Amino acid sequence: MMHISSAEFVISSADSKKCPQSNMPEFAFIGRSNVGKSSLINMLVNRKDLAMTSSKPGKTLLINHFLINDSWFLVDLPGYGYAKVSKDSREKLRTLNESYILNRVQLTNLFLLIDSRLEPQKIDIDFITWLGESGIPFSIVFTKIDKLSKLQITNNLKAYKEKLEEFWEELPPIFSTSAEKGIGRESLLDYIENILQEIKQ
Repeated sequence: MMHISSAEFVISSADSKKCPQSNMPEFAFIGRSNVGKSSLINMLVNRKDLAMTSSKPGKTLLINHFLINDSWFLVDLPGYGYAKVSKDSREKLRTLNESYILNRVQLTNLFLLIDSRLEPQKIDIDFITWLGESGIPFSIVFTKIDKLSKLQITNNLKAYKEKLEEFWEELPPIFSTSAEKGIGRESLLDYIENILQEIKQ
């Protein structure tokens, strides 16, 4: 498994054009408000406070770049959907996310976080469909699996896959995680490492 030797915050950007000028691969994380994104990022890099966690949804309002192992960027994107912000702010965030996702050539993979406790939500399905139509390489990361029994996890993930199979012939890679218990860390880091190896070759 990839060893994280360094993880440092670099910049917060309110405009995707102001993101770092570099050729390093970027792995971005996005999800609905309160999906547990900051906790997952902190778990991945083994730091308690790299990404700011909050019990109030909608804390990330900028594109945050973190430099990992001096060789790639982990990018924390604003959440989408419900957040206690005005309609105008929501629209700004949507534009910010879309301009990064569609125009950032360094974006190597987008990890879409989904709360494993919920049944398939239209907003997530629509977002997945948009990613597919836009040709964005992405993976699905189910969060908070420690909050469910094994049977519930199996049933919930099965329901999700069936829903996606209505539109997709081939499903993207799917990961199950718990930031609290450290579940899924190894498989996510292995996946990132494999992609980085492929790029090198």
